[in-house]
Amino acid sequence: MTERLWIGLALTLLAGLLSGNCMLPMKFAKHWPWESVWLVFSIVSLLILPWTLVFATIGNPFVIYAALPAEAFMAPVLFGAGWGVAQILFGISVTRLGMALGYSIIVGLGALLGTLIPLIVKHREIAFSSRAASIWIGVVVMIAGIAVAAWAGRKREGVRGQGRYGSAIAIAVLCGLMAPMLNYAFAFGDRIASEAVRFGASNEQAGYAVWPVALLGGLVPNVFYSAFLLSRNATWSTFHTNWKSDSWCGVVMGALWMGAFAVYGVSSVYLGTLGTSAGWALFQIFMIMTASASGMLTAEWKGSPKAAKLGMAAGLALLSIATVLIAPKNS
Repeated sequence: MTERLWIGLALTLLAGLLSGNCMLPMKFAKHWPWESVWLVFSIVSLLILPWTLVFATIGNPFVIYAALPAEAFMAPVLFGAGWGVAQILFGISVTRLGMALGYSIIVGLGALLGTLIPLIVKHREIAFSSRAASIWIGVVVMIAGIAVAAWAGRKREGVRGQGRYGSAIAIAVLCGLMAPMLNYAFAFGDRIASEAVRFGASNEQAGYAVWPVALLGGLVPNVFYSAFLLSRNATWSTFHTNWKSDSWCGVVMGALWMGAFAVYGVSSVYLGTLGTSAGWALFQIFMIMTASASGMLTAEWKGSPKAAKLGMAAGLALLSIATVLIAPKNS
């Protein structure tokens, strides 16, 4: 493999580590309800950090945006809004199912669609060539690994009520179908990135110009839903009475999440032509591995049946094999 591919893999691994742990701080919120933490997380990750990042790396992005036609923003904004709904469902799913199972189902579906749709739509000449054969095989192995991990999570969940579990799984599946919309926003927002390069940004930095546009679409449903819950549950007061206690949770979550996608954007450039397809699959694999390890380290699997633990180990092994299959052909 080339040096650039090794760099891309290392950056993708780092992105997976950051994203796989971005929900972990929520476990340590002692006084704030879910909606308070989520509102801070949404504002930090979807508004403050994307704009800070683009101004720090590219300069004034509005000069770039002004040079583009309105239709260049439609796909990133609309896909970003769809992903914003998925992000709400994601927070609910992880709370109900735990990190290991929630990540496995959501990221599994998101990985499948987020990998194949950009591959087929943007790189049809590669998608059905011999070059992509190992990627297709790798995706099949990846889905098998995710399915085994989800089965292991279900074994761990065995003591919980079927009705609650069924509804939580349904939410997770819906979330998984919508989750890759953020990758679509990035992949199909390439006109913005190209314009940023024309104005002097490097290829590695150009993707930063896409994030504020895409994430603005995701900000609206997240802020609206958080505000709705704060009003319905009469929990606005938490920002006055306990603002110091758990505010760090939302801030750290936002920093980890935006850091992950900022690094992923750079890694997709290093990974080459298929950076937003096969690169997305690798990103999801590393994310699942990290989330599963974090779930185990925080005692989510304490007292679980032996079959559940062996199943999770087998799922992670399959994901490792999928990484080996997908990575080399991505150069």
